[in-house]
Amino acid sequence: MEIVIRASVMFAVMYLLLRLMGKRELGQMAPFELVSLIVMGDLIQQGVTHQDFSLTGATLAIVTFAGWSLVLGLVGHHSTRARRILESAPVVLVRGGSVIKRNMDIERIDRDELAAEMRLAGISRLDQVAWAILEPEGKISFIRADGQDVDSRRNEDDLAD
Repeated sequence: MEIVIRASVMFAVMYLLLRLMGKRELGQMAPFELVSLIVMGDLIQQGVTHQDFSLTGATLAIVTFAGWSLVLGLVGHHSTRARRILESAPVVLVRGGSVIKRNMDIERIDRDELAAEMRLAGISRLDQVAWAILEPEGKISFIRADGQDVDSRRNEDDLAD
């Protein structure tokens, strides 16, 4: 039972830490951020199992983490109020071609990163962007000012036109 309590506490700590770290995708993380997450995983294991290297201890810890993830997912799915607390909301980064500096600062996204994402979406100038929205999963969605579709994942059919 001690492992379940320790795993629950560590789950809460990790959940809060990941929320504080922001909405970056794994591919957008700096090498140090990625290594920090890996090291955190090892530190969590030590804190959860308290050096219990048994199969039972590891299984209890994993099941507890998975259980809490499932519970929070279900609660967020069925309750709008809980979803607002558990999940991050989309954040507007650009409105009408103007950068919203406060939101960029809060989300720790600089202009170079925004420009790189615009280029990937086939947008060359900021005045071509009606809206740029940082989605909860960490991707930036663009809505062009000229109404054209924006899709950074072009396929062969798009290139043939």
